[in-house]
Amino acid sequence: MAQKPSIPKGTRDFTPSEVIKRNYIFDIVKKHFQTFGFQPIETPSFENSDTLMGKYGDEGDRLIFKILNSGDYLNKVDDASYTSKDSNLLTSKISEKALRYDLTVPFARYVVMHQNEIDFPFKRYQIQPVWRADRPQKGRFREFFQCDADVVGSDSLLQEIEFVQLYDAVFTDLKLEGVNIKLNNRKILSGIAEVIGAQDLLIDFTVALDKLDKIGEEGVKKEMAERGLTPEAIAKVEPLFSLSGSNLEQLEALKELLKDSETGSKGVEELTFIVSTIEEMGLQSANLSIDVTLARGLNYYTGAIFEVAAPEGVKMGSIGGGGRYDDLTGIFGLKDVSGVGISFGLDRTYLVLEELGLFPESIDQSLEVLCLNFGDQEALAALKLVSKLRKNQVKADVYPSNVKIQKQFKYANNRKVPYVILIGEQELENNSFVVKNMAEGSQEEYNLNEVEAFVKRLS
Repeated sequence: MAQKPSIPKGTRDFTPSEVIKRNYIFDIVKKHFQTFGFQPIETPSFENSDTLMGKYGDEGDRLIFKILNSGDYLNKVDDASYTSKDSNLLTSKISEKALRYDLTVPFARYVVMHQNEIDFPFKRYQIQPVWRADRPQKGRFREFFQCDADVVGSDSLLQEIEFVQLYDAVFTDLKLEGVNIKLNNRKILSGIAEVIGAQDLLIDFTVALDKLDKIGEEGVKKEMAERGLTPEAIAKVEPLFSLSGSNLEQLEALKELLKDSETGSKGVEELTFIVSTIEEMGLQSANLSIDVTLARGLNYYTGAIFEVAAPEGVKMGSIGGGGRYDDLTGIFGLKDVSGVGISFGLDRTYLVLEELGLFPESIDQSLEVLCLNFGDQEALAALKLVSKLRKNQVKADVYPSNVKIQKQFKYANNRKVPYVILIGEQELENNSFVVKNMAEGSQEEYNLNEVEAFVKRLS
């Protein structure tokens, strides 16, 4: 007996309905990327391992899918390496390439390789799949699409303001009102670590702080202690857990807290400019909030940090995020090229739209008109009619076989076709076609030479 086929954990097949809905999100995101002046690029699905490794921290490196060298990949492995059972040593000898973990590092590589062809500031968008050897769970997959937009070659804070507006424009167009765009700045986190005397534990401090919404205040304090922060340092952090008031009021409190830190004060100044400008301009449907616990795990953010949360009441992780990186291309030898970028979480956005019933009702309507098949002559007339309908941008088809009409109607119902056309022997004689409205059950007859009358009704 043949083995039942399966797919790897963390991957998915997509039905026609799911693909249509995903494309609906893609199209809206892409439309706004282009409206904001971003240009499209694409990069290979796999990169040289040394392009990716070491760019995401130890945890990220463990989640990168490695690709075995082609041919006899064990041929070049010496006995000592083979028997050592050192996975890192062995991997470097049998794998030279890896699936991309995100789109940002490949983009940095692209900028360095094409720097003489690029007009700076360079605004690019990229919509492609990425792969992570993560533990699959709701909203988290091993293969998923990222929708990224970045600007490199400019340190202007106007870019951060535009990205907040871009998030707002996309989610407004998707009818997803009330998303929360959370904003922080890495300089503020560095400043806090400085004033509490934990500069050497910045990463440990931010990793623990970033978990506040998951493990609560006491959990964060416990983790900070486990990571080496002193009780005095943890006590100085406590005011962060109870920041309140408007965004600008919270920034005013942070300004006072970080007055002795030049780095921290700079971060507060940057956020104040972004927030005050956005408040003056206004947003369509999104909310903007300061969140000083927001750290994000990637090591390369140096300025503003973005994270987008689904509307209140929807249990879902972040549906977008990004930030400012002052020297990402420096890892490939091109120094002092500042950049800032964001990403849309397609899969999680899809799940949120599905949960809230925000996809258009007609989105699954892949076929507007189906002509039934009553025989060879009738089918030929139906095919000619369908050709005219298609030229008028109507999604139309002919049932391919002369089977029982009941079966053909069932097919139309399963495809959610709103209009079924009947051309039988009588209609051939009358040079006409009958249109049945499947929702209402009503029927109307049209002349085959006056197809435009039916098309006009559809529009």
